[in-house]
Amino acid sequence: MLTIIGCGNPNRSDDGVGVEVVRRLHDRFAGSQRPNLRIFDTGTDGMAVMFRARGSDALILVDASKTGAEPGAVFEVPGADLEGRPVQSFNLHDFRWDHALYAGRRIFKNEFPDEVTVFLIEAHSLEFGCDLSVAVARAAERVVELISTRIVRYDG
Repeated sequence: MLTIIGCGNPNRSDDGVGVEVVRRLHDRFAGSQRPNLRIFDTGTDGMAVMFRARGSDALILVDASKTGAEPGAVFEVPGADLEGRPVQSFNLHDFRWDHALYAGRRIFKNEFPDEVTVFLIEAHSLEFGCDLSVAVARAAERVVELISTRIVRYDG
């Protein structure tokens, strides 16, 4: 099972790029008779990432980043490099997808995917708004193509 998860807040401009990527993938592959493919928008819900990833062989996450790189830059990073131990908190808003990778691997053990890839797309703006910047919209399309190729290979 290949699971693709888009993360982010589509009401904060480029922060919604992960959600936009999975929307485009869903539109492209909906009804394509791929029983080993699941595509989810988890928004900003780290707990949903953990539970949606459970039972998958491979996981692809897509989210925005703000590192100071050129807007629209695409980073492909192994999930193991980004796993983060969650801080002690009673607020689920503090539990992000990087915490979900860490906790999911420990809680679900063999039911959590070994193969995790994260696509991070450098944001230009995280201000209130529903539109992606031009550079990030172009990067989203590149990531859709990269992931589409993997979907087809996965079905192989």
